[in-house]
Amino acid sequence: MAALGAPLRTLRALLRELRHAAGRSYRDSPAYRHVVAAFRAHRVTSEKLCRAQQELHFQAATYLCLLRSVREHEALHREYHGRGERSPQEVAGLVGFRLPQQPGGKG
Repeated sequence: MAALGAPLRTLRALLRELRHAAGRSYRDSPAYRHVVAAFRAHRVTSEKLCRAQQELHFQAATYLCLLRSVREHEALHREYHGRGERSPQEVAGLVGFRLPQQPGGKG
């Protein structure tokens, strides 16, 4: 796995993904309050060395990856999801073919 990077960068990216998921009122959500409180509780200070900081950072990076992947999956699904069954003429037009004309003007 690649390096985790700075915890502050991970926190900001995580909050950005929460904003995408929850909309404008993301600061009122329990997820926002939990993430911010967890990062504040696990920061390293001069009085103590928190052994769980790397664990929290790894979990936050994993959750960030999940949120980002879900958002990108939904965008791809909206763009490429089928809209029902298509007629043979539409399918032929998608791949660049034309259906043959039936004699007598029936097609």
